[in-house]
Amino acid sequence: MTTMKLPAITPEDNCNACGSCVGRRDFFRIGVGAAIAAAIAGALPGSLSAAPVRWTTSLSDSGPLRYPLPTADGVDVDRSNEVILVRYQGTLAAFALSCPHQHSMLRWRADDGIFQCSKHHSEYSPTGVYEKGRATRNMDRLAIHLDGNEVVVDPATVYHSDDDPQGWAAAALTV
Repeated sequence: MTTMKLPAITPEDNCNACGSCVGRRDFFRIGVGAAIAAAIAGALPGSLSAAPVRWTTSLSDSGPLRYPLPTADGVDVDRSNEVILVRYQGTLAAFALSCPHQHSMLRWRADDGIFQCSKHHSEYSPTGVYEKGRATRNMDRLAIHLDGNEVVVDPATVYHSDDDPQGWAAAALTV
């Protein structure tokens, strides 16, 4: 029997040393982000169907997040802060970008006018109400208030509909 000795891999040969490789998690996150963008692009029901998805970033670097007040029905997604703003039929709410079941990314399904979990396919209305799937509660709402023409979102204050139904209901504004 003949054995072959493989050469040792040096740090220079290691793909991670060059800095150009994308890890599995980053690759998945980029792919899911692109899929969400494609799914949301033309998928809002009723009055939301004509409104484009707007990719945005917060106007503040720390603390509560500030966004321009949406002037029409639509969805604003701040991927870097994992926030979804939805203005729908006179109501404005901020949601966590992750599903409350196992925290997978939510996406907008254009054909059906619903948010859907990318992992287990739980479905939610544009107002964040649970419709079907493995999840056991509505989408998580974030604390929100208006300051002039800006929407102020506190991502550290999360309302779960099963633990605090009154807080969850109050975390939406009439606009």
